[in-house]
Amino acid sequence: MLRWRVGARWYLFAIGYMAVLKLTVAFLHRVVAGSWPRFGHDLPGVIVAAIVISTPFQAGEEVGWRGYALPRLVSRFGVGRASLLLGVAWACWHLPQFFIPEADTYGQSFLVFTIQVTALSVAMAWLWVRTGGSLLLTMLMHAAVNNSKDIVPSVTLGARNVFGLHASLVAWLTVTLMWAWAAYFLLRMSLMELRRPAECQVRRVSA
Repeated sequence: MLRWRVGARWYLFAIGYMAVLKLTVAFLHRVVAGSWPRFGHDLPGVIVAAIVISTPFQAGEEVGWRGYALPRLVSRFGVGRASLLLGVAWACWHLPQFFIPEADTYGQSFLVFTIQVTALSVAMAWLWVRTGGSLLLTMLMHAAVNNSKDIVPSVTLGARNVFGLHASLVAWLTVTLMWAWAAYFLLRMSLMELRRPAECQVRRVSA
């Protein structure tokens, strides 16, 4: 959690991954549907403040996901498969929120959410490997994702079918982009394991 001496590009990756992805989704929506999607109303300053506050608190679950579970899964399955397995477990952890009326996931497609979260798990595993297992950076990314995902909201208004596949165009475009990046990260991590397996165990990684 105190490993902060990593390259500046990894801070940019952690903070900007979801924001850049969502803005790209907005552009693709304009191209595909001929109209801009609905944008969120949070001001950039509010988003930044929320990231700073939630990194040590809300994102503290990273101690469990990337601090405890991922290293043990990597030692058994390799980093690529470990990130996929962890993504499914991570998504299931959130399942109760889909039945809480006050939650922003209420009534949304849990299956689409699982697909998204699994892709996100791969991206965070890539960050974890490249920063030598820095929980601080994965906590930062976790907080940034939570607070910037609604720059372009994916929710389907009035949705009630939790186990269906109905989702907004924004959600499906988000899934597509997230998995395009996830495929790239999985390929890179697979090649790293073949060439330099110690790097994916994050024992002696240089950022």
